[in-house]
Amino acid sequence: MHYIEQGAGDPVVFLHGNPTWSYLWRNIIPHVSPMARCIAPDLIGMGLSDKPALEYRFLDHVEYVDGFLDALRLRRVTLVLHDWGSALGFDYACRHEDNVRAMAFMEAVTRPSTWREQTLITRWLFRRLRHPVKGRRMIIDRNFFIERMLPMLTRRRLTRDEMDHYRAPYASDPLSRTPLLKWPGEIPFDGEPADTHQRIAAYAAWLRASTIPKLLLWAKPGLIIQPQEAARLRREVQNIEDAYLGRGRHFLQEDYPHEIGERIAQWYRRLPGYRAAQDEA
Repeated sequence: MHYIEQGAGDPVVFLHGNPTWSYLWRNIIPHVSPMARCIAPDLIGMGLSDKPALEYRFLDHVEYVDGFLDALRLRRVTLVLHDWGSALGFDYACRHEDNVRAMAFMEAVTRPSTWREQTLITRWLFRRLRHPVKGRRMIIDRNFFIERMLPMLTRRRLTRDEMDHYRAPYASDPLSRTPLLKWPGEIPFDGEPADTHQRIAAYAAWLRASTIPKLLLWAKPGLIIQPQEAARLRREVQNIEDAYLGRGRHFLQEDYPHEIGERIAQWYRRLPGYRAAQDEA
């Protein structure tokens, strides 16, 4: 697994989702790296990581994220999470609470979902993306997630250079987009797929009860965390604070990188034991 690293101190691990890679965090990490060891891996099969012959289901990624954190011997980890990276991070924290110091997240998968909760547009879109023929044509053949979803769910216009960076890991071989194809089918609408639903339901219950410090960053209208969902999290989740960023859809790191970086840095400085950690470093 490829990763970037910057800074020293206790580790802060940044986990991306679909269809991005560690490039997503390029303008956020510099705000946090003066006070922490910032590490941003590319999920297996994504970005510059190797692309072995896997099914690329959620549980495959769980195994690789666990192995990555173990291989680097990371302790007292703070997680910064987005999209499917949030599901992987929450799942890890649920199972390794004694090794997780705090979590910041945006546009995150905080609970299982239902088809009924979706708008007509998102229901239509995800049914097509999950279709064995139509989904493959859209994602493998047309690179739909990079060429359409990424620009559509970013408020500002991405530059040609930025788009080329996002394209690069998947440009030479259409089959390299297989992990991007697999992710839509892993969303547990109405309990299916059952194994992913069970993992997300388990960490959703844990998330409400855990006293680990949490920071929610959100925007309007959002995609996964819309204003009503942000309000629910404030009501139901212990030891959470939130920061409203402004107008935004899903890829908030591209619209508000410096605001996100500064908010995380301010929150991180207030975490219990921060000064002691810096003295130790």
